[in-house]
Amino acid sequence: MRRKDSTSVFDEKSKIIAADFFRDLRNRICSEFEQIENTQNQTRHRDMPAGEFSRKVWHHADEDGTPGGGGEISLMKGRVFEKVGVNISTIHGHFSPAFRAQIPGAEENNGAFWASGISLVAHMRSPKVPAVHMNLRMIVTAKHWLGGGADLTPMLPSPQDKTDFHASLKECCDRHDPKYYDEFSAWCDRYFFLPHRDEPRGVGGIFYDYIDTGDWDKDFAFSKDVGNTFLDIYPKLVRRHMNEEWSDEERHTQLVKRGRYVEFNLIHDRGTQFGLKTGGNIDAILMSMPPEVIWE
Repeated sequence: MRRKDSTSVFDEKSKIIAADFFRDLRNRICSEFEQIENTQNQTRHRDMPAGEFSRKVWHHADEDGTPGGGGEISLMKGRVFEKVGVNISTIHGHFSPAFRAQIPGAEENNGAFWASGISLVAHMRSPKVPAVHMNLRMIVTAKHWLGGGADLTPMLPSPQDKTDFHASLKECCDRHDPKYYDEFSAWCDRYFFLPHRDEPRGVGGIFYDYIDTGDWDKDFAFSKDVGNTFLDIYPKLVRRHMNEEWSDEERHTQLVKRGRYVEFNLIHDRGTQFGLKTGGNIDAILMSMPPEVIWE
């Protein structure tokens, strides 16, 4: 028998608005990335076919087998994007008793939750083009909040890329709250850090969670701006470097650096843990893994 509990009375209209935006952002990102694939002119891979996204639908079931939404994996392997995944999902169900204590508001309603979001990881063929991660999410239990962010992981040092990426995110934050950038940039630096190696994963960006100021429209406008800002700045960085030549030594450096990415996502990443503990799709959860990596 289905339990008579539910997520908070948070209105269904806002859930639909959020899920629709995540889908629309996914569509626009995939379109932009495919355009980049079609304009690549780097000598080493000029004769490779341009990549195109493929889609895979998956379905979520609650712990008792009741259907609970699902998601879509969009995956492309091309001549610029060696592997890029752009995932969206909207699921509902119940957190396990062991996990719900870690989630705000989950114990107040028998672990019932609703969650929607978009998650992107791009591993680039050229070591001169930085890898990137972006995600946005909305979660509803007895409480509701927004989270997300974007962070850059260069394979080779590029001070200008770091400056431009952070400047773009700062402008985004400043449009909504002058305190956001300093707070969320510092949060990003703390979060995307590998303590077992005592080193950061990349050059940062912004990371935020549990955003609920009491004005959902205002809060969601910020999350939308983060997604749109990412779509504006990251393709510019890709186009800046994608036609540059690189050496075998630079490629080797890239593959070693990717190992750090794997270590963080498997050991420390909260999104990975959330997906595994809510019965998420394994292919979607591990989409962030690079196609080739070296450990020395």
